[in-house]
Order: sequence, then C-alpha cells, then structure tokens
Amino acid sequence: MKTFGSSNQVKITTSYLIEKGGDEAEKQVEGKLMNGLSTIGDNTGKILSQQKVGPTIADDIKTSAVWAILLSLAAVFFYIYIRFKRWQFGMGAMVALLHDVLILLSLFSIFNGILPFSLDIDQQFIAAVLTVMGYSMNDTVIVYDRIREDSVLMKGSDNGIIINRAINQTLSRTIMTSVTVFLTILILFIFGGEVTRGFAFAMLIGVIVGSYSSIFVAAPVLVDFAKNKPLGRDEKKKK
Repeated sequence: MKTFGSSNQVKITTSYLIEKGGDEAEKQVEGKLMNGLSTIGDNTGKILSQQKVGPTIADDIKTSAVWAILLSLAAVFFYIYIRFKRWQFGMGAMVALLHDVLILLSLFSIFNGILPFSLDIDQQFIAAVLTVMGYSMNDTVIVYDRIREDSVLMKGSDNGIIINRAINQTLSRTIMTSVTVFLTILILFIFGGEVTRGFAFAMLIGVIVGSYSSIFVAAPVLVDFAKNKPLGRDEKKKK
C-alpha cells in the first residue's frame, strides 16, 4: 500500500484470490477491502478505481517489453551500420542503449516500494524505455557524425585522439540539450500528477544516463572495436 495523490488516497495492491477468476472473486476482494476500510477513519472510505492484472496479462507485458527492446536494438544496429558503413559504430550504439535499459531496470527494481509513487513495470515504463532509447540514440548519432567528419580531416591520426576531439566539440551541445530536456521533464514530474509520475521519473533517469552513455560508453566501445581501422568514408581514387 502506498500514498497515491493526496494524503487521504492510497493505492493498494493485493494477490488475494489472484488464482481465482470471475466476478465472484472480485466481489469477495472488494468486500474484504471495504471491511478493512470501515475499521479506520470515519467510515467514508470508497474505491475510486480498480484494475485486475492476472498472471497471463503480466506475462504478456513482460514478453512484449523484451521483444520491443530487442527489436529496437537490432533496428538501431542496422541503421547505424547503413549510415556509417562500419559495424563498429553499430556495436557501440547498441551497447550504449543496452546500458541505458539495464540502468533503468535496476533503479526501478531498487526503488520500487521505497519511493512514494508507482514504479511498476507496465506499459508506461515500456514507453519510457523506448523514448529514452530514442533520445540516447539521437545523441550518439551526433557524436558519431562528428567522429566521422574529424576522421577525414585528421586522416592518419590515432582513433583515440580523433574521438576525443569529436567528443570535446559536441560536449557543450550535449550538455545544453540534456539540461533543457531534463528541466522540462522535471516540471512534468512535479506538476504532472500521479498518473505520469513513474513515466517522468524514468525519463529523468534516462536523460542523465543517455547523455552519459553517448560519451562514456558508445565512444570507448567504438575505440575498442575499431582499433586502427579508418572511421571515415572510404576514399577511392578515381581513375
């Protein structure tokens, strides 16, 4: 049980009669709940809304979430590969996005039941994860574009030096964009109400983690996989 909205509203989650389906089970659960509420306060408690999530629905949500994330990672890899003509770029972007997803899952698991708002793994969480992946992907592509440009301008230089210069050139843009988005989502988190608070919390984490991963995960992975291979466009001599 946790506070939901004002101090006199709570969200109660129970597994009582979860294995028993039908309207009769729902009536029994509702009756037990009302009996419990009648023992406290001034007997004015009432149920504002209720939702039943059975094991089959929960499994469907979990399966859909896993497939959505895996297909998104695969799509990102092929898009980056087609755009930059190097599989190393795609690998770096995919590892960075996987890093973002794992951090979100970890923090939601740690703080679920601790923070005074819902951190359930539901459709809103899946939407937040995919939105964070899109934001992180956009930031990574900007860094990669500058790496590709600098690799042509600094032909013959070490890949580490090229990537370091590209990151420094895009760092101010990354910070300004991240701060702007973070402040906007922070306003949504504070004033958006309980319904969107879990989504906004995931987005706040995602903006920070996505900005971090574009610089400190995607770029180092690119350095490790690229070795001394050229990062720019292949320049073929015209005959």
